[in-house]
Amino acid sequence: MTCTMWAGRFRGLNGAPGGRKVRVWPAVALTAALLALVGCDEEQAEANAPSAPPPPQVSVSQPLVKQVVEDDEFVGRFEAVSEVEVRARVGGYLESILFDDGQIVQQGDLLFTIDSRPFETALGQAQAELDSAQAELTFTRSDLARAEQLVTRGNISRQAVDERREGFLGAQARVAAAEAALERARLDLDYTQIQAPLSGRIDRNYISEGNLVEENDTILTSIVSTDPIYFYFDIDERSFLAYARDARERGVNLQEGGGGLEVTVRLSDAREAPVVGRMNFSENRVDPDSGTMRVRAIIPNPDLILQPGLFGVVSVPGSLPYEGILLPDEAIASDQNRRIVYVVGEEDVVTPREVRPGPRIDGYRVIREGLTGQETIVVNGLIRVRPGVTISPQPIELPPVAE
Repeated sequence: MTCTMWAGRFRGLNGAPGGRKVRVWPAVALTAALLALVGCDEEQAEANAPSAPPPPQVSVSQPLVKQVVEDDEFVGRFEAVSEVEVRARVGGYLESILFDDGQIVQQGDLLFTIDSRPFETALGQAQAELDSAQAELTFTRSDLARAEQLVTRGNISRQAVDERREGFLGAQARVAAAEAALERARLDLDYTQIQAPLSGRIDRNYISEGNLVEENDTILTSIVSTDPIYFYFDIDERSFLAYARDARERGVNLQEGGGGLEVTVRLSDAREAPVVGRMNFSENRVDPDSGTMRVRAIIPNPDLILQPGLFGVVSVPGSLPYEGILLPDEAIASDQNRRIVYVVGEEDVVTPREVRPGPRIDGYRVIREGLTGQETIVVNGLIRVRPGVTISPQPIELPPVAE
């Protein structure tokens, strides 16, 4: 009998329309009717209840296992390999400036000229003094020769010969002094033409034409070399000990650059590609005030983008190569102060596992502890995962380098 028929029959027990006599059923029949009605309500509730949702679909994959080298990062600054302040080596009035502010100059380019007329006069005077000294030397030489001939015949005394020899030697000394004075005058005249002592980028001119320039005192401008360029950064004591140990294992010395260890420097503008250089020097002691040691890398700069004074972040290999276990950051969740990943077990049930993450390499996070590399891990869709949940895994393969 259906639930509807039972309901009609039960209503008939209570009475009939029109005042007809009601038939009373026995108590057993009434109880059975009530139980049937309760069962009908449960059947209807089950029919109306929503169906259970399907298992959530999430992406899963095994960790990427490959040989890696951990990198340490430090902030540093670019500095020129060579830098000079251009000064005048003679005093005088600045006559001309022969460069544009900020341009690239080559070693030997003419930069400034100082009024040369006083130095040309001094050069002429020095030449005249040399001529006079040479004439005197010629006379004293012939005078000494005549005296030596006369002394053999006894016409003059030996003392007279010695006096003439003294005059000849004095004339020789005066010629040497005159030659030195002439060379100094010639150098002073050359110094009125101020040339670039090295190739690089020149600064603005610090003094305008017509001003008096003091010898070896007035700074006219400065030049910094541009290619290659140095990058200096400071490392802590722990990093120094680790780098020195790795360098010894490679048979080299950290103070001499660790065997030209390759480093990468990122600039503050992310649109600029990182630049690659090599370590070539480390200081020979740790600074007792800061507890750090300064290290230097040399970097090619053919396009002259890198300028002295720029900041950068250098990545230095901080370990020897080893087999690393890598996961994307999206696969790592936080549980208070712990980091966990979800491991897919039997019957696609996920369980959390605590891990200890390390640095980022090739777009992935190194997992130092907690995984062997053989597990299947939920790598995408963590928001739909809870401990003990059954999932619908969607296997994917992690590329060697994350995009």
